[in-house]
Amino acid sequence: MANHIPRSFIDDVLARTDIVELINSRVKLKKAGREYQACCPFHHEKTPSFTVSPKKQFYHCFGCHAHGNAISFLMEYDKLEFIEAVEELAAMQGLEIPYEKSPHFNGKDHNTQSNYRSKKDLFQLMQEIAQFYHQQLPSHLPAQAYLQQRGLSAEVIDRFQIGFAPNQFNVVLKQFGRNAEERQKLFDVGMLSRNEKQDVYDRFRNRVMFPIRDRRGRTIAFGGRVLNDEKPKYLNSPESHTYHKGNQLYGLFEALQVNDSPDTLLIVEGYMDVVALAQFGIDYAVASLGTATTPEQIQLAFRSTEQIICCYDADRAGRDAAWRALENALPFLEDGRQMKFIFLPDGEDPDTFIRQYGKEGFENYISQAQSLSEFMFSTLSTQVDFSSKEGKTKLAALAVPLINRIAGEMLRLSLRKTLAQKLGVFDQTQLEQLIPTKLENATTHNPPPMKKTPMRLLIALLVQNPELSQFVPNLEALKTLQEPGLNLFEKLTALCREKVGITTGQILEYWRDTEHFRPLEILATWDHLVDEEKIGETFRETLKFFFLQVIDKNIEGLIAKERTEGLTPQEKHTLAQLLQKKQQNK
Repeated sequence: MANHIPRSFIDDVLARTDIVELINSRVKLKKAGREYQACCPFHHEKTPSFTVSPKKQFYHCFGCHAHGNAISFLMEYDKLEFIEAVEELAAMQGLEIPYEKSPHFNGKDHNTQSNYRSKKDLFQLMQEIAQFYHQQLPSHLPAQAYLQQRGLSAEVIDRFQIGFAPNQFNVVLKQFGRNAEERQKLFDVGMLSRNEKQDVYDRFRNRVMFPIRDRRGRTIAFGGRVLNDEKPKYLNSPESHTYHKGNQLYGLFEALQVNDSPDTLLIVEGYMDVVALAQFGIDYAVASLGTATTPEQIQLAFRSTEQIICCYDADRAGRDAAWRALENALPFLEDGRQMKFIFLPDGEDPDTFIRQYGKEGFENYISQAQSLSEFMFSTLSTQVDFSSKEGKTKLAALAVPLINRIAGEMLRLSLRKTLAQKLGVFDQTQLEQLIPTKLENATTHNPPPMKKTPMRLLIALLVQNPELSQFVPNLEALKTLQEPGLNLFEKLTALCREKVGITTGQILEYWRDTEHFRPLEILATWDHLVDEEKIGETFRETLKFFFLQVIDKNIEGLIAKERTEGLTPQEKHTLAQLLQKKQQNK
Protein backbone atom coordinates (compact mmCIF):
# COMPACT_ATOMS: atom_id res chain seq x y z
CA MET A 1 0.00 0.00 0.00
CA ALA A 2 1.18 3.53 -0.76
CA ASN A 3 1.45 6.65 1.37
CA HIS A 4 -0.75 9.39 -0.01
CA ILE A 5 -2.06 12.79 1.02
CA PRO A 6 -5.74 12.66 1.99
CA ARG A 7 -8.04 14.72 -0.20
CA SER A 8 -9.53 16.28 2.93
CA PHE A 9 -6.10 17.62 3.91
CA ILE A 10 -5.55 19.22 0.49
CA ASP A 11 -8.99 20.84 0.82
CA ASP A 12 -8.08 22.10 4.27
CA VAL A 13 -4.70 23.54 3.33
CA LEU A 14 -6.18 25.33 0.31
CA ALA A 15 -9.04 26.68 2.44
CA ARG A 16 -6.52 28.07 4.95
CA THR A 17 -4.27 29.57 2.27
CA ASP A 18 -4.93 33.10 1.02
CA ILE A 19 -3.63 33.09 -2.54
CA VAL A 20 -3.31 36.89 -2.48
CA GLU A 21 -1.03 36.73 0.55
CA LEU A 22 0.95 33.84 -0.95
CA ILE A 23 1.58 35.50 -4.31
CA ASN A 24 2.19 38.92 -2.74
CA SER A 25 5.05 37.39 -0.73
CA ARG A 26 6.80 36.75 -4.05
CA VAL A 27 5.27 39.28 -6.46
CA LYS A 28 4.10 42.69 -5.22
CA LEU A 29 0.37 42.99 -5.92
CA LYS A 30 -1.78 46.11 -6.17
CA LYS A 31 -5.51 46.28 -5.49
CA ALA A 32 -7.58 46.81 -8.63
CA GLY A 33 -11.29 46.74 -7.83
CA ARG A 34 -12.19 43.37 -6.34
CA GLU A 35 -9.01 41.75 -7.62
CA TYR A 36 -5.27 42.31 -7.42
CA GLN A 37 -2.84 42.99 -10.24
CA ALA A 38 0.87 42.81 -10.99
CA CYS A 39 3.23 42.48 -13.88
CA CYS A 40 3.30 38.78 -14.64
CA PRO A 41 6.13 36.82 -12.96
CA PHE A 42 6.10 34.27 -15.79
CA HIS A 43 6.83 36.61 -18.70
CA HIS A 44 8.19 40.14 -19.10
CA GLU A 45 5.66 42.93 -19.48
CA LYS A 46 5.38 46.63 -18.71
CA THR A 47 1.59 46.82 -18.28
CA PRO A 48 0.15 44.50 -15.60
CA SER A 49 -1.97 41.69 -17.03
CA PHE A 50 -1.57 39.25 -14.13
CA THR A 51 -4.66 39.15 -11.90
CA VAL A 52 -5.38 37.38 -8.63
CA SER A 53 -8.92 36.82 -7.40
CA PRO A 54 -9.40 36.49 -3.62
CA LYS A 55 -12.95 35.20 -4.18
CA LYS A 56 -11.91 32.46 -6.59
CA GLN A 57 -8.48 31.84 -5.00
CA PHE A 58 -7.21 31.76 -8.57
CA TYR A 59 -4.65 33.66 -10.65
CA HIS A 60 -4.62 34.33 -14.39
CA CYS A 61 -2.36 36.20 -16.80
CA PHE A 62 -4.06 37.62 -19.87
CA GLY A 63 -0.66 37.93 -21.56
CA CYS A 64 0.93 34.47 -21.34
CA HIS A 65 -2.20 32.63 -20.09
CA ALA A 66 -0.55 31.27 -16.95
CA HIS A 67 -3.25 30.38 -14.43
CA GLY A 68 -4.08 28.16 -11.48
CA ASN A 69 -4.55 27.92 -7.73
CA ALA A 70 -2.08 28.26 -4.86
CA ILE A 71 -0.56 24.84 -5.50
CA SER A 72 -0.15 25.56 -9.21
CA PHE A 73 1.52 28.89 -8.44
CA LEU A 74 4.15 27.31 -6.21
CA MET A 75 4.78 24.54 -8.73
CA GLU A 76 5.31 27.10 -11.51
CA TYR A 77 7.04 29.92 -9.62
CA ASP A 78 9.21 27.92 -7.23
CA LYS A 79 9.61 24.97 -9.64
CA LEU A 80 8.27 22.48 -7.09
CA GLU A 81 6.77 19.06 -7.50
CA PHE A 82 3.12 18.71 -6.48
CA ILE A 83 3.96 17.07 -3.14
CA GLU A 84 6.56 19.74 -2.39
CA ALA A 85 4.05 22.50 -3.12
CA VAL A 86 1.47 20.96 -0.77
CA GLU A 87 4.09 20.61 1.96
CA GLU A 88 5.19 24.21 1.45
CA LEU A 89 1.61 25.43 1.92
CA ALA A 90 1.18 23.13 4.91
CA ALA A 91 4.34 24.51 6.52
CA MET A 92 3.08 28.07 6.04
CA GLN A 93 -0.06 27.12 7.96
CA GLY A 94 1.85 25.19 10.62
CA LEU A 95 0.34 21.89 9.50
CA GLU A 96 1.95 18.46 9.24
CA ILE A 97 0.83 16.34 6.29
CA PRO A 98 -1.01 13.25 7.62
CA TYR A 99 0.25 10.70 5.12
CA GLU A 100 -1.89 7.60 5.23
CA LYS A 101 -1.85 4.12 3.76
CA SER A 102 -4.24 3.46 0.90
CA PRO A 103 -4.91 0.22 -0.97
CA HIS A 104 -6.11 2.27 -3.96
CA PHE A 105 -3.37 4.22 -5.60
CA ASN A 106 -2.05 5.22 -8.95
CA GLY A 107 1.45 3.85 -9.61
CA LYS A 108 2.64 7.24 -10.84
CA ASP A 109 1.35 8.94 -7.69
CA HIS A 110 2.98 6.28 -5.54
CA ASN A 111 6.35 6.77 -7.23
CA THR A 112 6.08 10.55 -7.02
CA GLN A 113 5.26 10.51 -3.32
CA SER A 114 7.86 7.87 -2.46
CA ASN A 115 10.52 9.76 -4.39
CA TYR A 116 9.51 12.97 -2.67
CA ARG A 117 9.71 11.51 0.83
CA SER A 118 13.11 10.03 -0.04
CA LYS A 119 14.31 13.33 -1.49
CA LYS A 120 13.13 15.22 1.56
CA ASP A 121 15.21 12.89 3.74
CA LEU A 122 18.25 13.60 1.55
CA PHE A 123 17.83 17.37 1.89
CA GLN A 124 17.62 16.94 5.67
CA LEU A 125 20.76 14.78 5.62
CA MET A 126 22.68 17.40 3.62
CA GLN A 127 21.66 20.13 6.05
CA GLU A 128 22.86 18.04 8.99
CA ILE A 129 26.21 17.45 7.26
CA ALA A 130 26.54 21.18 6.55
CA GLN A 131 25.94 21.93 10.24
CA PHE A 132 28.47 19.25 11.19
CA TYR A 133 31.16 20.78 8.95
CA HIS A 134 30.36 24.26 10.27
CA GLN A 135 30.76 23.04 13.84
CA GLN A 136 34.18 21.54 13.01
CA LEU A 137 35.65 24.87 11.92
CA PRO A 138 36.45 26.40 15.36
CA SER A 139 38.60 23.41 16.34
CA HIS A 140 40.75 23.44 13.19
CA LEU A 141 43.24 26.29 13.33
CA PRO A 142 44.73 25.89 9.81
CA ALA A 143 41.27 26.28 8.27
CA GLN A 144 40.56 29.33 10.42
CA ALA A 145 43.92 30.81 9.46
CA TYR A 146 43.15 30.29 5.76
CA LEU A 147 39.80 32.08 6.04
CA GLN A 148 41.36 34.93 8.04
CA GLN A 149 44.06 35.23 5.38
CA ARG A 150 41.28 35.60 2.79
CA GLY A 151 39.83 38.39 4.94
CA LEU A 152 36.56 36.68 5.82
CA SER A 153 34.73 37.81 8.94
CA ALA A 154 32.80 35.57 11.32
CA GLU A 155 29.57 37.16 10.04
CA VAL A 156 30.25 36.16 6.42
CA ILE A 157 31.45 32.69 7.47
CA ASP A 158 28.17 32.18 9.34
CA ARG A 159 26.02 33.66 6.56
CA PHE A 160 27.42 31.19 4.03
CA GLN A 161 27.71 28.42 6.67
CA ILE A 162 31.34 27.78 5.69
CA GLY A 163 32.81 24.77 7.48
CA PHE A 164 35.65 22.28 7.48
CA ALA A 165 35.93 18.59 6.53
CA PRO A 166 38.47 16.95 8.90
CA ASN A 167 41.47 15.16 7.45
CA GLN A 168 40.03 11.70 8.09
CA PHE A 169 38.82 9.04 5.69
CA ASN A 170 35.58 8.18 7.42
CA VAL A 171 34.35 10.96 9.70
CA VAL A 172 31.13 11.53 7.72
CA LEU A 173 30.77 7.80 7.15
CA LYS A 174 30.92 7.14 10.90
CA GLN A 175 28.71 10.07 11.86
CA PHE A 176 25.97 9.64 9.26
CA GLY A 177 26.37 6.11 7.83
CA ARG A 178 25.67 3.84 10.75
CA ASN A 179 23.78 1.26 8.70
CA ALA A 180 23.38 0.16 5.08
CA GLU A 181 20.37 2.40 4.45
CA GLU A 182 22.16 5.50 5.78
CA ARG A 183 25.28 4.70 3.77
CA GLN A 184 23.19 4.42 0.61
CA LYS A 185 21.77 7.88 1.26
CA LEU A 186 25.32 9.24 1.59
CA PHE A 187 26.15 7.70 -1.78
CA ASP A 188 22.95 9.18 -3.24
CA VAL A 189 24.06 12.71 -2.31
CA GLY A 190 27.67 12.20 -3.39
CA MET A 191 29.27 12.34 0.07
CA LEU A 192 30.98 8.95 -0.19
CA SER A 193 33.38 7.43 -2.71
CA ARG A 194 34.60 3.89 -3.37
CA ASN A 195 38.12 2.95 -4.51
CA GLU A 196 39.27 0.09 -6.72
CA LYS A 197 39.36 -2.22 -3.70
CA GLN A 198 35.73 -1.30 -3.00
CA ASP A 199 36.73 0.49 0.20
CA VAL A 200 34.27 3.26 1.12
CA TYR A 201 35.56 6.65 2.29
CA ASP A 202 34.55 10.31 2.64
CA ARG A 203 34.69 12.28 -0.60
CA PHE A 204 35.74 15.49 1.17
CA ARG A 205 38.77 15.50 3.49
CA ASN A 206 40.94 18.32 4.83
CA ARG A 207 39.00 20.95 2.93
CA VAL A 208 37.26 24.21 3.70
CA MET A 209 33.63 23.43 2.88
CA PHE A 210 31.15 25.69 1.09
CA PRO A 211 27.54 24.44 1.25
CA ILE A 212 25.71 24.97 -2.04
CA ARG A 213 22.09 25.93 -1.35
CA ASP A 214 19.16 26.14 -3.72
CA ARG A 215 16.80 29.09 -4.03
CA ARG A 216 14.79 27.77 -1.08
CA GLY A 217 17.84 27.56 1.17
CA ARG A 218 18.15 23.77 1.14
CA THR A 219 21.70 22.39 1.15
CA ILE A 220 22.00 20.38 -2.06
CA ALA A 221 25.77 19.96 -2.54
CA PHE A 222 29.22 21.10 -1.38
CA GLY A 223 32.32 22.68 -2.77
CA GLY A 224 35.61 22.02 -0.97
CA ARG A 225 38.88 23.99 -1.11
CA VAL A 226 42.02 22.09 -0.10
CA LEU A 227 44.38 23.67 2.46
CA ASN A 228 47.63 22.28 1.07
CA ASP A 229 49.03 21.67 -2.41
CA GLU A 230 46.97 18.54 -2.95
CA LYS A 231 45.10 18.26 -6.23
CA PRO A 232 42.46 19.10 -7.15
CA LYS A 233 42.51 22.47 -5.42
CA TYR A 234 38.70 22.66 -5.66
CA LEU A 235 36.45 19.62 -5.41
CA ASN A 236 32.70 19.78 -5.96
CA SER A 237 29.88 17.36 -5.27
CA PRO A 238 29.01 15.18 -8.26
CA GLU A 239 25.59 15.23 -9.89
CA SER A 240 23.25 13.54 -7.44
CA HIS A 241 19.66 13.04 -6.34
CA THR A 242 19.69 16.58 -4.89
CA TYR A 243 22.13 18.41 -7.16
CA HIS A 244 22.21 19.25 -10.86
CA LYS A 245 24.91 21.89 -11.14
CA GLY A 246 23.68 23.37 -14.41
CA ASN A 247 20.40 24.29 -12.69
CA GLN A 248 21.84 26.14 -9.68
CA LEU A 249 23.66 29.36 -8.85
CA TYR A 250 25.87 29.41 -5.78
CA GLY A 251 25.03 32.36 -3.52
CA LEU A 252 21.60 33.09 -5.00
CA PHE A 253 19.82 32.16 -1.78
CA GLU A 254 22.16 34.36 0.26
CA ALA A 255 21.81 37.27 -2.20
CA LEU A 256 18.00 37.12 -2.05
CA GLN A 257 18.13 37.11 1.74
CA VAL A 258 19.73 40.57 1.53
CA ASN A 259 17.47 41.86 -1.26
CA ASP A 260 14.67 39.75 -2.72
CA SER A 261 14.51 41.94 -5.86
CA PRO A 262 18.08 43.01 -6.65
CA ASP A 263 18.63 45.51 -9.46
CA THR A 264 21.54 43.39 -10.71
CA LEU A 265 22.96 39.92 -10.30
CA LEU A 266 26.69 39.57 -10.96
CA ILE A 267 27.63 36.11 -12.26
CA VAL A 268 31.18 35.05 -11.40
CA GLU A 269 32.92 31.69 -11.72
CA GLY A 270 33.64 30.35 -8.21
CA TYR A 271 32.18 30.27 -4.73
CA MET A 272 35.28 31.92 -3.21
CA ASP A 273 34.65 34.89 -5.52
CA VAL A 274 31.08 35.19 -4.23
CA VAL A 275 32.13 35.03 -0.58
CA ALA A 276 35.01 37.49 -1.04
CA LEU A 277 32.72 39.99 -2.78
CA ALA A 278 30.12 39.62 -0.01
CA GLN A 279 32.82 40.45 2.54
CA PHE A 280 33.21 43.85 0.85
CA GLY A 281 29.46 44.48 0.62
CA ILE A 282 28.86 43.19 -2.91
CA ASP A 283 25.84 41.13 -1.90
CA TYR A 284 24.49 40.48 -5.39
CA ALA A 285 27.14 38.08 -6.72
CA VAL A 286 26.37 34.46 -7.65
CA ALA A 287 28.55 31.75 -9.16
CA SER A 288 27.94 29.37 -12.04
CA LEU A 289 29.90 26.67 -10.20
CA GLY A 290 32.66 26.20 -12.70
CA THR A 291 30.41 25.59 -15.69
CA ALA A 292 29.71 27.83 -18.64
CA THR A 293 26.56 29.68 -17.60
CA THR A 294 23.68 27.46 -18.69
CA PRO A 295 20.22 28.41 -20.02
CA GLU A 296 18.72 27.13 -16.76
CA GLN A 297 21.04 29.34 -14.68
CA ILE A 298 20.21 32.39 -16.78
CA GLN A 299 16.50 31.72 -16.49
CA LEU A 300 16.92 31.31 -12.73
CA ALA A 301 18.76 34.63 -12.46
CA PHE A 302 16.22 36.52 -14.58
CA ARG A 303 13.45 35.37 -12.26
CA SER A 304 15.03 37.58 -9.58
CA THR A 305 16.42 40.55 -11.52
CA GLU A 306 16.17 42.48 -14.77
CA GLN A 307 19.94 42.84 -15.25
CA ILE A 308 22.73 40.27 -15.31
CA ILE A 309 26.41 41.18 -15.48
CA CYS A 310 28.75 38.32 -16.38
CA CYS A 311 32.21 38.79 -14.90
CA TYR A 312 34.96 36.62 -16.40
CA ASP A 313 38.72 36.44 -16.74
CA ALA A 314 40.10 38.22 -19.80
CA ASP A 315 41.84 35.11 -21.16
CA ARG A 316 40.55 32.99 -24.03
CA ALA A 317 38.74 30.60 -21.68
CA GLY A 318 36.96 33.51 -20.01
CA ARG A 319 35.87 35.04 -23.31
CA ASP A 320 34.69 31.67 -24.61
CA ALA A 321 32.64 31.21 -21.44
CA ALA A 322 31.14 34.68 -21.91
CA TRP A 323 30.18 33.89 -25.50
CA ARG A 324 28.45 30.66 -24.45
CA ALA A 325 26.57 32.62 -21.79
CA LEU A 326 25.45 35.11 -24.45
CA GLU A 327 24.20 32.35 -26.75
CA ASN A 328 22.35 30.66 -23.89
CA ALA A 329 20.74 33.93 -22.79
CA LEU A 330 19.18 34.97 -26.12
CA PRO A 331 15.82 33.16 -25.72
CA PHE A 332 15.36 34.77 -22.29
CA LEU A 333 16.22 38.34 -23.29
CA GLU A 334 12.74 39.81 -23.25
CA ASP A 335 12.33 43.57 -23.59
CA GLY A 336 13.37 45.29 -20.37
CA ARG A 337 15.99 42.70 -19.50
CA GLN A 338 19.70 43.43 -19.89
CA MET A 339 22.79 41.29 -20.01
CA LYS A 340 26.25 42.83 -19.79
CA PHE A 341 29.82 41.54 -19.84
CA ILE A 342 32.95 42.64 -18.01
CA PHE A 343 36.43 41.13 -18.18
CA LEU A 344 38.91 41.55 -15.34
CA PRO A 345 42.53 42.59 -16.01
CA ASP A 346 45.03 39.82 -16.69
CA GLY A 347 45.94 37.88 -13.57
CA GLU A 348 43.00 39.21 -11.57
CA ASP A 349 39.89 37.49 -10.27
CA PRO A 350 37.04 39.13 -8.32
CA ASP A 351 38.66 38.18 -5.00
CA THR A 352 42.07 39.71 -5.74
CA PHE A 353 40.58 42.73 -7.55
CA ILE A 354 38.24 43.80 -4.75
CA ARG A 355 40.90 43.30 -2.09
CA GLN A 356 43.18 45.63 -4.04
CA TYR A 357 40.66 48.30 -5.11
CA GLY A 358 37.83 47.94 -2.59
CA LYS A 359 34.08 48.02 -3.13
CA GLU A 360 34.02 51.43 -4.82
CA GLY A 361 36.81 50.53 -7.21
CA PHE A 362 35.17 47.22 -8.09
CA GLU A 363 31.75 48.76 -8.72
CA ASN A 364 33.29 51.55 -10.79
CA TYR A 365 35.00 48.90 -12.90
CA ILE A 366 31.91 46.77 -13.51
CA SER A 367 29.90 49.90 -14.34
CA GLN A 368 31.92 49.92 -17.58
CA ALA A 369 30.56 46.51 -18.59
CA GLN A 370 29.80 46.04 -22.28
CA SER A 371 26.21 45.75 -23.35
CA LEU A 372 25.14 42.55 -25.05
CA SER A 373 25.13 44.38 -28.38
CA GLU A 374 28.66 45.72 -27.89
CA PHE A 375 30.05 42.36 -26.82
CA MET A 376 28.29 40.45 -29.58
CA PHE A 377 29.42 42.69 -32.44
CA SER A 378 32.94 43.22 -31.09
CA THR A 379 33.37 39.44 -30.87
CA LEU A 380 31.92 38.77 -34.33
CA SER A 381 33.98 41.58 -35.85
CA THR A 382 37.20 39.73 -34.99
CA GLN A 383 36.07 36.95 -37.35
CA VAL A 384 35.42 39.07 -40.46
CA ASP A 385 37.15 41.53 -42.76
CA PHE A 386 35.05 44.70 -42.93
CA SER A 387 36.99 46.01 -45.91
CA SER A 388 35.49 43.36 -48.19
CA LYS A 389 31.96 42.61 -49.32
CA GLU A 390 32.52 38.99 -48.40
CA GLY A 391 33.42 40.01 -44.85
CA LYS A 392 30.20 41.97 -44.44
CA THR A 393 28.22 39.08 -45.86
CA LYS A 394 29.86 36.76 -43.33
CA LEU A 395 29.02 39.17 -40.48
CA ALA A 396 25.38 39.09 -41.53
CA ALA A 397 25.46 35.29 -41.73
CA LEU A 398 26.89 35.11 -38.20
CA ALA A 399 24.72 37.79 -36.61
CA VAL A 400 21.26 37.21 -38.09
CA PRO A 401 20.67 33.76 -36.51
CA LEU A 402 21.71 35.16 -33.12
CA ILE A 403 19.45 38.21 -33.41
CA ASN A 404 16.51 36.06 -34.47
CA ARG A 405 16.80 34.02 -31.26
CA ILE A 406 16.24 37.07 -29.04
CA ALA A 407 12.87 36.99 -27.30
CA GLY A 408 12.27 40.74 -26.98
CA GLU A 409 11.01 42.48 -30.12
CA MET A 410 12.42 45.93 -29.22
CA LEU A 411 15.86 44.50 -28.42
CA ARG A 412 15.77 42.47 -31.62
CA LEU A 413 14.97 45.60 -33.63
CA SER A 414 17.75 47.53 -31.89
CA LEU A 415 20.35 44.90 -32.82
CA ARG A 416 18.89 44.75 -36.31
CA LYS A 417 19.53 48.49 -36.65
CA THR A 418 23.09 48.15 -35.31
CA LEU A 419 23.84 45.37 -37.80
CA ALA A 420 22.41 47.45 -40.64
CA GLN A 421 24.73 50.35 -39.73
CA LYS A 422 27.75 48.06 -39.68
CA LEU A 423 26.79 46.61 -43.05
CA GLY A 424 25.96 49.98 -44.56
CA VAL A 425 22.42 48.84 -45.36
CA PHE A 426 19.94 51.71 -45.12
CA ASP A 427 17.31 50.61 -47.63
CA GLN A 428 14.31 49.36 -45.62
CA THR A 429 13.29 46.76 -48.21
CA GLN A 430 16.77 45.28 -48.28
CA LEU A 431 16.96 45.37 -44.49
CA GLU A 432 13.58 43.65 -44.17
CA GLN A 433 14.80 40.86 -46.46
CA LEU A 434 17.94 40.49 -44.37
CA ILE A 435 16.20 40.47 -40.97
CA PRO A 436 12.37 40.46 -40.98
CA THR A 437 10.79 42.76 -38.42
CA LYS A 438 8.35 40.02 -37.48
CA LEU A 439 9.67 36.50 -37.17
CA GLU A 440 7.61 33.92 -39.04
CA ASN A 441 8.57 31.17 -36.64
CA ALA A 442 8.22 33.21 -33.47
CA THR A 443 6.64 31.02 -30.86
CA THR A 444 3.46 32.09 -29.15
CA HIS A 445 2.29 31.25 -25.67
CA ASN A 446 -1.37 31.58 -26.63
CA PRO A 447 -3.16 28.25 -26.36
CA PRO A 448 -5.56 27.33 -29.15
CA PRO A 449 -8.94 28.95 -28.40
CA MET A 450 -11.62 26.76 -26.88
CA LYS A 451 -14.88 26.98 -28.79
CA LYS A 452 -17.63 28.60 -26.74
CA THR A 453 -20.66 26.32 -26.35
CA PRO A 454 -23.66 26.56 -24.01
CA MET A 455 -22.39 23.63 -21.91
CA ARG A 456 -18.92 25.14 -21.59
CA LEU A 457 -20.54 28.42 -20.56
CA LEU A 458 -22.50 26.58 -17.86
CA ILE A 459 -19.37 24.84 -16.58
CA ALA A 460 -17.34 28.07 -16.68
CA LEU A 461 -19.96 29.97 -14.68
CA LEU A 462 -20.24 27.18 -12.12
CA VAL A 463 -16.47 26.79 -11.67
CA GLN A 464 -16.15 30.53 -11.10
CA ASN A 465 -19.32 30.82 -8.98
CA PRO A 466 -19.83 27.56 -7.06
CA GLU A 467 -22.85 29.01 -5.24
CA LEU A 468 -24.81 28.71 -8.52
CA SER A 469 -25.13 24.98 -7.84
CA GLN A 470 -28.28 25.78 -5.81
CA PHE A 471 -30.10 26.65 -9.05
CA VAL A 472 -29.39 23.31 -10.75
CA PRO A 473 -32.46 21.01 -10.83
CA ASN A 474 -32.41 17.26 -11.34
CA LEU A 475 -30.47 16.66 -14.56
CA GLU A 476 -31.76 13.18 -15.35
CA ALA A 477 -33.96 14.44 -18.22
CA LEU A 478 -30.97 16.02 -19.97
CA LYS A 479 -29.17 12.70 -20.36
CA THR A 480 -31.29 11.90 -23.42
CA LEU A 481 -29.47 14.75 -25.21
CA GLN A 482 -26.08 13.02 -24.88
CA GLU A 483 -24.58 16.50 -24.50
CA PRO A 484 -20.73 16.49 -24.23
CA GLY A 485 -19.69 17.78 -20.81
CA LEU A 486 -23.00 17.02 -19.07
CA ASN A 487 -21.44 14.30 -16.91
CA LEU A 488 -18.69 16.69 -15.79
CA PHE A 489 -21.25 19.42 -15.07
CA GLU A 490 -23.25 16.98 -12.94
CA LYS A 491 -20.15 16.02 -10.93
CA LEU A 492 -19.21 19.69 -10.48
CA THR A 493 -22.71 20.46 -9.23
CA ALA A 494 -22.56 17.62 -6.70
CA LEU A 495 -19.12 18.76 -5.47
CA CYS A 496 -20.22 22.39 -5.04
CA ARG A 497 -23.29 21.32 -3.07
CA GLU A 498 -21.32 18.96 -0.86
CA LYS A 499 -18.49 21.45 -0.16
CA VAL A 500 -20.36 24.63 0.75
CA GLY A 501 -18.07 27.64 0.33
CA ILE A 502 -15.66 25.85 -2.00
CA THR A 503 -13.53 28.16 -4.17
CA THR A 504 -12.48 27.96 -7.80
CA GLY A 505 -8.97 27.05 -6.72
CA GLN A 506 -10.23 24.14 -4.61
CA ILE A 507 -12.54 22.90 -7.38
CA LEU A 508 -9.64 22.69 -9.83
CA GLU A 509 -7.57 20.67 -7.40
CA TYR A 510 -10.16 17.87 -7.49
CA TRP A 511 -9.44 17.37 -11.20
CA ARG A 512 -5.65 17.65 -11.17
CA ASP A 513 -4.01 14.77 -13.09
CA THR A 514 -7.23 14.08 -15.00
CA GLU A 515 -8.20 14.84 -18.58
CA HIS A 516 -10.54 17.59 -17.35
CA PHE A 517 -7.92 19.62 -15.44
CA ARG A 518 -6.57 21.78 -18.29
CA PRO A 519 -10.00 22.49 -19.84
CA LEU A 520 -11.37 23.46 -16.42
CA GLU A 521 -8.41 25.79 -15.85
CA ILE A 522 -9.20 27.51 -19.15
CA LEU A 523 -12.92 27.74 -18.35
CA ALA A 524 -12.01 29.28 -15.00
CA THR A 525 -10.50 32.20 -16.96
CA TRP A 526 -13.70 32.86 -18.93
CA ASP A 527 -14.74 35.51 -16.45
CA HIS A 528 -15.60 38.38 -18.80
CA LEU A 529 -18.29 36.66 -20.88
CA VAL A 530 -21.16 37.89 -18.71
CA ASP A 531 -21.73 41.09 -16.75
CA GLU A 532 -21.41 40.33 -13.06
CA GLU A 533 -24.97 41.40 -12.24
CA LYS A 534 -26.30 39.02 -14.92
CA ILE A 535 -24.33 35.90 -13.96
CA GLY A 536 -27.21 34.21 -12.11
CA GLU A 537 -29.73 35.05 -14.81
CA THR A 538 -27.43 33.83 -17.59
CA PHE A 539 -26.76 30.59 -15.73
CA ARG A 540 -30.48 29.88 -15.27
CA GLU A 541 -31.31 30.82 -18.87
CA THR A 542 -28.59 28.51 -20.20
CA LEU A 543 -29.95 25.66 -18.10
CA LYS A 544 -33.42 26.43 -19.47
CA PHE A 545 -31.99 26.22 -23.00
CA PHE A 546 -31.03 22.58 -22.42
CA PHE A 547 -34.37 21.64 -20.87
CA LEU A 548 -36.15 23.25 -23.84
CA GLN A 549 -34.02 21.06 -26.10
CA VAL A 550 -35.39 18.02 -24.27
CA ILE A 551 -38.95 19.32 -24.73
CA ASP A 552 -38.31 19.90 -28.45
CA LYS A 553 -36.84 16.42 -28.83
CA ASN A 554 -39.87 14.82 -27.14
CA ILE A 555 -42.30 16.91 -29.21
CA GLU A 556 -40.53 15.91 -32.44
CA GLY A 557 -40.70 12.25 -31.43
CA LEU A 558 -44.43 12.35 -30.69
CA ILE A 559 -45.25 14.27 -33.89
CA ALA A 560 -43.27 11.75 -35.94
CA LYS A 561 -45.15 8.88 -34.31
CA GLU A 562 -48.48 10.61 -34.90
CA ARG A 563 -47.73 10.73 -38.64
CA THR A 564 -46.83 7.07 -38.93
CA GLU A 565 -48.94 5.12 -36.47
CA GLY A 566 -50.97 7.61 -34.45
CA LEU A 567 -50.92 8.47 -30.73
CA THR A 568 -52.72 7.00 -27.76
CA PRO A 569 -54.94 9.36 -25.71
CA GLN A 570 -52.22 9.55 -23.06
CA GLU A 571 -49.58 10.45 -25.66
CA LYS A 572 -51.86 13.14 -27.12
CA HIS A 573 -52.26 14.60 -23.62
CA THR A 574 -48.48 14.52 -23.12
CA LEU A 575 -47.91 16.27 -26.47
CA ALA A 576 -50.39 19.01 -25.54
CA GLN A 577 -48.62 19.55 -22.21
CA LEU A 578 -45.23 19.73 -23.90
CA LEU A 579 -46.45 22.27 -26.46
CA GLN A 580 -47.96 24.37 -23.68
CA LYS A 581 -44.75 24.21 -21.63
CA LYS A 582 -42.69 25.23 -24.67
CA GLN A 583 -44.99 28.19 -25.27
CA GLN A 584 -44.72 29.28 -21.63
CA ASN A 585 -40.92 29.18 -21.70
CA LYS A 586 -40.47 31.24 -24.85
